[in-house]
Amino acid sequence: MGQEGRAWTPLKTFRTKVKLAKAARQNRSIPNWFRMKTDNKIQYNKNRRHWRRTKLSI
Repeated sequence: MGQEGRAWTPLKTFRTKVKLAKAARQNRSIPNWFRMKTDNKIQYNKNRRHWRRTKLSI
């Protein structure tokens, strides 16, 4: 499993849990009101992450 498997064990430190929560919040599409605000210049979140393709370095 390695490094990435350790993050999902039940024995998480608080710091690990905070980092995982922040990554989960950041991993979403941009809201439609923001698309309208920027006149559709920013159409998607370029930092989206798929859980299987790109691993977090925690």
